[in-house]
Amino acid sequence: GEDIREELKRRKGSRPSPGTIYPVLKALSESGFIGEIKSSGKAKKYRLTKKGQKELKIATGKFCEIFYDMKDEFQRRC
Repeated sequence: GEDIREELKRRKGSRPSPGTIYPVLKALSESGFIGEIKSSGKAKKYRLTKKGQKELKIATGKFCEIFYDMKDEFQRRC
């Protein structure tokens, strides 16, 4: 969770609160999209499960279908 918070701060300029990140991680874990891997200390590390990889591929495809079409439209108008 902390790594995600730091990456979002780097990319967007603001760091979300733990109350934003950790419930999402819990929901993803309970849904079987991510799984905890062995880690040392207090920090937990996660990885995508096969189910998560499949869902990511589907979601990426949908995203590209939607926004690729918009990209073409923007290029025609600009």
